[in-house]
Order: sequence, then structure tokens, then C-alpha cells
Amino acid sequence: MQTKIKTSETPARRARGLDRAFDILDYLRERKSPARPNQIAVGISAPRSTVYELISALIDAGLLEQTDDEGRVFLGRKLYFLGLAYEANFDLTRECRAYLDKLAVETRETAQLCMLDGNKYTVAMMREGVRPFHISSNVGEPVPVPWTASGRLLVSHMSDEEILEFIPAADFVLPTGATLNPRTFIAEVRQAAKAGFFSFDTLADNFTRCFAAPVRDHAGRCVATLCLIAPRKDAKQHFEQYKAALLDAATDLSTKLTARPLPSSRAISF
Repeated sequence: MQTKIKTSETPARRARGLDRAFDILDYLRERKSPARPNQIAVGISAPRSTVYELISALIDAGLLEQTDDEGRVFLGRKLYFLGLAYEANFDLTRECRAYLDKLAVETRETAQLCMLDGNKYTVAMMREGVRPFHISSNVGEPVPVPWTASGRLLVSHMSDEEILEFIPAADFVLPTGATLNPRTFIAEVRQAAKAGFFSFDTLADNFTRCFAAPVRDHAGRCVATLCLIAPRKDAKQHFEQYKAALLDAATDLSTKLTARPLPSSRAISF
């Protein structure tokens, strides 16, 4: 009988394989369209042989699906069902729906739940305001943290050094092409943490303003934000009203989440 020799490299290779698999899923999510395996290999800078092998395994698991006869693949429907299961057991997203609805009705502006996705910001949930024209964002699209009002709150638990290590240097280049000084960003982070609120004119366009308030966990850490996106004229006219509505909702949501008992006497991880 042949004995299989285990080496210390085996777990490391397995971990690298998992990282590559997640890279494939992230690549397709950001691309938002099917791709051939060789395109994916180039996109994630991985060996083609490795990518082909992983794609085959992901298809077998239902996490990817082949979309045509040319070998293009895209995210599989099993990911949708996994997402439903996650949402059903994730208190924050489940509880947040009513707050977004209430904010959108009260202010007539677009309300959002925003979170970190790795080292990027993303809109996790959204309710559009009641307006003749709609202001919206792409739910799930990764955006550089420094571009957003919420980003100042979402990294506020980190030290200055941790923030600079966490955010890629390229993400301080704004949509206008100008570069935001990282120290200016950190100063705004500390300002937002002290105020428990942050608002500024949206950097991605020339006509909206964003309001952000923290949703906190048992440890007081900002794990998400509630946001309002409004035309700048209306934001200026109704600034205090929007700020108060947002802070009330974020505080109430935080209280509801932290009132739940901690599983196994350990803090909830979002």
C-alpha cells in the first residue's frame, strides 16, 4: 500500500487555491458579464492551467455556470441561494429594510446601507427616494473608500498606520484626477468619528451631497452606515432635517442590533 506523504506546503497550496477561486468570483462580479477562462486568467494574473482547473471545480459546485458554446462562464445560481441564506441570518440587512423605507419616505431622498467589502466601499442595500428623477448607485459595486462620506466612518476604528496600510495608494486618486492627501483623509476620519456623522458633496458627480451616520456593533465599532443622497440644493436647504432623521435611524438600528444577546458570549462579527 502506498502511503501519501503530507508536507507543510499542502495547506499553503490549498489556501492559494481558495484565494484564486475567490479571485475568479470577484473578477466576474466586477466585470458583470461572462468571460472565457483565458480572459479570467489574464484578469487575475494567474496561470491558465490553474484557472481552468478551478473553473471546472466551481462549475461542478454550482458556483459558476457555462453561458455559451465558446466556454464563457459567469456566476452560478447557487451563489444566489447562498446569498438568501446569508441575508436570512444576518440581522443587520434584515433589520435595515424598514429603516431605509422610512428614511426614503420621510426625506424623499435615496437611502442606502453601506459597508466595507474587503478594502473597498459598497452599497449593500438601497431605497430610491420619491422624486421625479432618481438618484441611485450600483448596489454591490466596489468603490475606493476615500471617495465616500461613509468611508470616513467605516475605517474610524483603525489607527492612522492601519488606515494607510488598508487603503491602496491608488484609491486616493479622486474621480476628477486630483489626489487626496492621505493625511487630509485621516483628519476627516477623526472628525467624523468625533461627530458621529459625516457629510460632503459627492466626489463622483457635481450635483449631489451625501450624508452618512454609523451603525455600531456591541464594541461601538462602525460596521455599516446609513446614508442619504440628495441634490445639493435640497441638501443645503434641509441639512438639519436630513441629519436628524439619519442619526435617529442609525442610533435606533444600532440599539436594536446591540440589544440582541451575543452568541457564546462573543461579539458579533459583521
